[in-house]
Amino acid sequence: QVQLVESGGGLVQAGGSLRLSCAASGRTFKSYAMGWFRQAPGKEREFVAAINRSGGGTSYADSVKGRFAISRDNAKNTVYLQMNSLKPEDTAVYYCAGGPYSGSYSYIGGYDYWGQGTQVTVSS
Repeated sequence: QVQLVESGGGLVQAGGSLRLSCAASGRTFKSYAMGWFRQAPGKEREFVAAINRSGGGTSYADSVKGRFAISRDNAKNTVYLQMNSLKPEDTAVYYCAGGPYSGSYSYIGGYDYWGQGTQVTVSS
């Protein structure tokens, strides 16, 4: 069993930056691929970024490429999402997720564990 707790969300002006963190409990953290998803009001949850078990491989949604960076520290059982050049359309609840790699980082069903989410609001 893995528990995930996100932090670092908040209110920021367009063009600003935030860094989200996701702390995981349990000794199996390094066994899992980790992902970030987001859900805006009235919209479906969507893939943002993912990172493989070692941290050597990453994947991003086209909408965040070049602006967001995912990383992980297996010694600290933590995954991060650095978000730069934020836009109002990035406003959403951001969720951390973990699970064995299913062949597609963007497939929501491939993740077994989810955090409670952290709100990110970008004002124009």
